[in-house]
Amino acid sequence: MMASSPLNLRRAIIWIGRLVLGGIFLYAGYSKVFLPNNNLWPLFVLKFSISTNISNFAFQVEAFKLLPPWGVQFVAHTLPFTEIVLGLLVLSGWRLRIWASLLTLIMLGFFVVVTRAYLLHMNINCGCFATPEPIGPRKILEDAALSALALLMTYFTFVESRQPHPWSAPQPM
Repeated sequence: MMASSPLNLRRAIIWIGRLVLGGIFLYAGYSKVFLPNNNLWPLFVLKFSISTNISNFAFQVEAFKLLPPWGVQFVAHTLPFTEIVLGLLVLSGWRLRIWASLLTLIMLGFFVVVTRAYLLHMNINCGCFATPEPIGPRKILEDAALSALALLMTYFTFVESRQPHPWSAPQPM
């Protein structure tokens, strides 16, 4: 008899977390960099400008009033690509403990920043998916739920790494 079942609640939460959070991070990064912007509609060539999309995202990052100008530029130029790569790595499942931990730290950071903006009554857009979405209780609950899922996924990933693989041969006694 196997020491561990291949299907259990921990593995289900890890799979759900990988699919949900990996997909969200992949789409969030993609939308910040590659989705067309609506600001330059008559100029079709500039509609798909990556630099224009990143500069639009920089305005959203700057609205949170947390970083100096060089920090805003650093975040605007690195965060979308980090989200894309991190989403792909979490979806792949390779070295999941490392990437799930990093994803959890980023999600908790997003939750803290959005909660801070709401508590300070900042009337700004989230900037999560490159669409104008105001920060409110719904956005805070969404970030809290995703942060909780990320924490559970990371915790269960570490727990599962200590368990024997479910399809391995039983150890002789």
